[in-house]
Amino acid sequence: GCDSSLNLTSQKATDAVDGIFRSLRDIARVRMHMKQFHSIHNPGSNTHQASASYKPLLKQVVEEICNPDRPDPVDIEHISSGLTDLLKTGFSMFMKVNRPHPGDHPLLIIFMVGGVSVSEVKMVKDLVATRKPGTQVIVLSSVLLTPHSAVELLFAPDRLQPDAHI
Repeated sequence: GCDSSLNLTSQKATDAVDGIFRSLRDIARVRMHMKQFHSIHNPGSNTHQASASYKPLLKQVVEEICNPDRPDPVDIEHISSGLTDLLKTGFSMFMKVNRPHPGDHPLLIIFMVGGVSVSEVKMVKDLVATRKPGTQVIVLSSVLLTPHSAVELLFAPDRLQPDAHI
């Protein structure tokens, strides 16, 4: 709602910042039902506040997919595509059959709705190369984000149909 810094008022700046934090709270509320990926912030401990860290959601998901210990993923689901996987899924209702793990397939396809940055694509590539060598990864997205376009999206009035010229 402000086309230049000359028209910027304290109220307009406060409204914009409030809108950003409202969006962040909405995102956090949507992720509250998740058991494993509910937070990207680790606050550290009371004695070691400096140990607080940030771990992006995309990194958490890729690490879980490439986890060599292979626990049953809680928030990630493998979509059955073949007859064998379909039978395993069906029989798992009646007897103890391990569900397919998302990391079982030699091809990993990740689609990021809302955009992905070049640094995120590199992070995914590096993680998969070190933790699951031999796996081909394809990262797709609705848009390739730049630092400028990511900030524009924060201020877009309608994030589902942004005004940003990306």
